[in-house]
Amino acid sequence: MLVVMAEVVVKPGTVEQVRDALKTMEIESRKEPGCVTYAFSVDVSDASKLRISERWESMDALKAHFKTPHMAVFGGVLGKHPPVSMDVKLYEVARELPLPR
Repeated sequence: MLVVMAEVVVKPGTVEQVRDALKTMEIESRKEPGCVTYAFSVDVSDASKLRISERWESMDALKAHFKTPHMAVFGGVLGKHPPVSMDVKLYEVARELPLPR
């Protein structure tokens, strides 16, 4: 299992301008083979901070994701509204554990 976690800071007001692109990216990515989950969220205390969380079954599935038409369209939208900063991490997870209680 691969987990992608990203934190993206955008200029104020940008989230509203790209909301449709974010929604389309979520919907289309979730349809891809090997996508377990794909979600954008906005920080509740800072509306210019986006988080992206993704889970993929394999590296091949993730690599295929980067070649999809919706990823190209999304990249074009980001090109028009470039992030102020972006921190993206990829993790390989060996197993899932229950939360301690």
